[in-house]
Amino acid sequence: MSSQPSPDPPPNEQEQPGPLLARLQEIAEVFLRLGCLGFGGPQAHIAMQNDEAVTRRGWMSQEQFTEGVGLCEMLPGPASTQMAIYVGYVRAGRLGAVLAGLCFIAPAWLIEVLFSWLYFHWQEVPQLQGVLFGVAPVVIAIILAFCWKLGRKAVKHRSQVGIAVAAFALLLLGKVNILLLFVLAAGVGLVLYGPRCPWPGIPAVVPLPLMTLAQTAVAGVPPETLTLSSFWGLERIGTYFWPMTLFFLKVGSAIFGGGLVIIPFIAEEVVEKLGWLTAAEFLDGVAIGQFTPGPVVLTAAFIGYKVAGVLGALTATVAIFAPSFAFILLAAPVLLRIRRQAWVQGSLRAITPTALGAIAAATIPLAQNALSQETPVATGIALLIGGAALVGLMYFKLPTWLLVLAGGGVGLLVGGPVL
Repeated sequence: MSSQPSPDPPPNEQEQPGPLLARLQEIAEVFLRLGCLGFGGPQAHIAMQNDEAVTRRGWMSQEQFTEGVGLCEMLPGPASTQMAIYVGYVRAGRLGAVLAGLCFIAPAWLIEVLFSWLYFHWQEVPQLQGVLFGVAPVVIAIILAFCWKLGRKAVKHRSQVGIAVAAFALLLLGKVNILLLFVLAAGVGLVLYGPRCPWPGIPAVVPLPLMTLAQTAVAGVPPETLTLSSFWGLERIGTYFWPMTLFFLKVGSAIFGGGLVIIPFIAEEVVEKLGWLTAAEFLDGVAIGQFTPGPVVLTAAFIGYKVAGVLGALTATVAIFAPSFAFILLAAPVLLRIRRQAWVQGSLRAITPTALGAIAAATIPLAQNALSQETPVATGIALLIGGAALVGLMYFKLPTWLLVLAGGGVGLLVGGPVL
């Protein structure tokens, strides 16, 4: 009796040479190293993975790797982490996928927790305040540069400009539920860009369905900001385990457009509604995510540490990355077949500009916190730091981690006299 093949084997699984254990060891070595050295954002991470998996080791063809990148860009979640999971999936099946993802995340998580501990225990030191004064405008510049790049890539028609503007206005003025906004954006994309769309590219149609979300506005006074947990968080994890798990599962399931799309999702909830962080702490957490290796969404670990110590950081990280593992392990075989379908592409054409509008709306209060200082001199210096960082990103293509370090250095030098 002949054995039946697996209904959804990883691409070219039968062609992968060597015993499974040797392949798993190789995966662990490669992705632990990439997790320690993965500076420069998702595109740099993906380039490093391409060099290892295609050029150096021949685990897959360039066509396979490019197909995987397209799949990960279609899915919600951090693309570089999902790509690591996908490479492991191709190389050694589901076991390889889990191992690759964990090894890519673990070193960056440990570094993030270390920096979170240092930050929350030393943030009142004048020297650190000066560093953070210089870092905050750089983070705003990084977000603005990301918006520009995302806009050039995703906004091709006037109707997409309308989607971005409508999302921006609703989130900035109406306190619209952001997750519902993305769900509706997918529907708008089907109407405007789907296979049976009778009115392709009509910009006047876009704001009308989006404006119906104004009725979901929620008004409220932000709660008192949570105090810092103990190191392990044993006294709080019981209370906050499920709220953090459910919140970060929701965020991890809806991050379209790159890691910085996490900003509008998290800022609205953890700063304005839940009071887990102040606006300044959240901005500093994003900055830490920029100059540590690994994906920017590890800002979740920073938030989790504030709420419930190391256990909170672990809870938040597992929850925000769990959808990425599920999407690749469970949905990849199907999504690889349908990602070029017109209805999928139509939805994505509206979701990405919605992400652009959401990031822009979330950046305004963060920019006010970073650039509006107590004295005119301090405000001017902050604007100069942010402007210089924006020029470095847009014209000289400098890496983000280097600019964050430079901004911190300038803030350390001038912080004392101006703060």
